Amino acid sequence: MYVTHVPNRGSPPAVLLRESYRHGGKVKTRTLANLSAWPEAKVEALRRVLKGATVAASTARVTIERALPHGHVAAALGTARRLGLERLVPRRPERLAKLALALIVARIVEPAAKLATARHLSDATAAHALGAVLGLGAVDEDELYAALDLLGAAQPKIEAALARRHLKDGCLVLYDLTSSYLEGRHCELARFGYSRDGRRDKAQIVFGLLCAADGCPVAVEVFAGDVGDPTTLASQVAKLKRRFGLDRVVLVGDRGLITNARIAADLRPAGLDWITALRAPAIRALAADDGPLQLSLFDSRDMAEIRSPDYPGERLIVCRNPDLAAERARKRKELLAATERDLARIAAATRRPRNPLRGRAAIGLKAGAALGRRKMAKHFRLTITDSALAVARDDLAIAREAALDGFYVLRTSLEAKALDAGATVRAYKALAQVERAFRCLKAIDLEVRPVHHRRAGRVRAHVFLCLLAYHVQWHMRQALAPILFDDHDRPAAAAARASPVAAAKLSPAARAKAQRRRTAEGQPVHSWRTLLADLATLTRNTVRFGDAPPATILSTPTPTQQRAFDLLGLRLQP
Repeated sequence: MYVTHVPNRGSPPAVLLRESYRHGGKVKTRTLANLSAWPEAKVEALRRVLKGATVAASTARVTIERALPHGHVAAALGTARRLGLERLVPRRPERLAKLALALIVARIVEPAAKLATARHLSDATAAHALGAVLGLGAVDEDELYAALDLLGAAQPKIEAALARRHLKDGCLVLYDLTSSYLEGRHCELARFGYSRDGRRDKAQIVFGLLCAADGCPVAVEVFAGDVGDPTTLASQVAKLKRRFGLDRVVLVGDRGLITNARIAADLRPAGLDWITALRAPAIRALAADDGPLQLSLFDSRDMAEIRSPDYPGERLIVCRNPDLAAERARKRKELLAATERDLARIAAATRRPRNPLRGRAAIGLKAGAALGRRKMAKHFRLTITDSALAVARDDLAIAREAALDGFYVLRTSLEAKALDAGATVRAYKALAQVERAFRCLKAIDLEVRPVHHRRAGRVRAHVFLCLLAYHVQWHMRQALAPILFDDHDRPAAAAARASPVAAAKLSPAARAKAQRRRTAEGQPVHSWRTLLADLATLTRNTVRFGDAPPATILSTPTPTQQRAFDLLGLRLQP
């Protein structure tokens, strides 16, 4: 930093506090404060301090009145503005528009309940500089609820704008669902259903996420907690066709979503193509003695394309992953052994001298519970009498299942000239991007739960808010990959993969970065959360020099912090 005098035509020169910095290999300058109202003695004292000189006690007192974490706020807010989210959020009323933007950024830098977020944004109780940068002053939770309602009402318009940016006719669209449990008992959408969180004791909601082929999130929809996965597909088809105006896309979904019934009722009538997978019974039918799937084909290959009259007009791509086969064999062996131990304890209970287990029904209930715990009933034969339990493995059933270890079959309506077999496998595997989004949304970064809202509209708006925060975070992570543990050289990683069926590989650059914990430039490598914590140490300081009005001055960024802002294409501003 330095003090400079800038000529001002017929007026006295402006006295400015400035800072030089490097951006894109060029040296640039920014103004931090206007010191024109200061007495010359005070300006001279500051100039000497900035040059490292020792200044004796004087009337010019320097006081840091407040220091707020700022770097992570500047990175997230700057990215949101660069992406145009500020223009997508309704602009009136102006204060609610600012609060809506604040909610999105706050979900990234400090995910919390609305009451806690209101405290983080308010001047008197600020936990970071976001409220000060946006000029929010005092904020209460009722205002945040109003801003949340504003976001919820604007969801169709915002999602349509995101779709125009990231989706086009003929593109791949990834779709998957997850569930999240709720707090309380009065939410209109709360139902008991299949809990992916393992919380069968709590009512839940289900929400489905639409992403572009690269994993960029575009739209989300919330459903009641007991809805079946396939029944959500119709609303997504309507959204793609009517709201987003896409005539032809390829919908990629897992085997539980895109079923024969949904293909016939929703996808074919809409003229959409699909990529999905077959369930285990369908694969066994293909591998039957007279079926088109010959397992001997995979003695020397891991992928083959077949046709079946059961799937007219579709291509079936059969894949076998040896690593997956070994893992499934290991897991089945452990599950069989654990189930045998449980059944052995029940059999022993029928033989104990004191209070033995008696009765065919009582023994059957306990045995059924032991088999159902690990879903192993298909692999055992039980003989139950009023006083005994005999257990034997069904070796034939085990062998039939083991023969298909590592196999999965993809089905698609696309012709090979539109998408070859390898590209189809890669497209289906891209669903892992949606799973990664669910992990970030639900637990790791953005914490969609706990959900305390009761009204259906508020719950939907809350989930949409988290989607917008993830949209910003996704773009930030793409740009910041060179200083994160993320793989920043995806083409090299893809080239290192022997086959689309094989497990994903890290690029050599990413491996070296992970081993050394340093980037190629020698700077430390971060996870997403530790990078945000590092950026937060770049503070926004309110400094008072003597009796002059306070000035806002940023702390000097470290090389890692400056590198982060360079990668994001942002300029640091107070």
